[in-house]
Amino acid sequence: MASVKPAASRKSPLGELLRSWREARRVSQLELGLKANLSARHLSYVETGKAQASRDMLCRLADVLEMPLRERNALLLAGGYAPEYPENLLTTPALEWMRQAIDLIITHQEPYPAFVLDRHWNVLATNQAAVRINQLLMRGS
Repeated sequence: MASVKPAASRKSPLGELLRSWREARRVSQLELGLKANLSARHLSYVETGKAQASRDMLCRLADVLEMPLRERNALLLAGGYAPEYPENLLTTPALEWMRQAIDLIITHQEPYPAFVLDRHWNVLATNQAAVRINQLLMRGS
């Protein structure tokens, strides 16, 4: 017969994510609770999975922790809520003006190489100097 862990000892994905952000920001439960207008005990219960956090509470905590929008979406998903912030690719037609601005910036970096990278370090765009440097490096190997 398999043993079942009590609910208190199970890991909460929301709690782990919240705790990691709190520790990254070097904020205690008490300090975060005071800034987000909730008790340190309730925050502790949310982190351990003993209590369910409301959507509003998660948004307040994300504000206090100054989480990026993508990470706020991850926090909401971990809490069982739909993401609040849309995420679009740079190739989306609505972001045409953004692509034009990026192209202008990297073009004006000439004669210095410029790269546009995503969060996974994939190269999304380069200027001509970066292309020349890359060709030079590829010939040398």
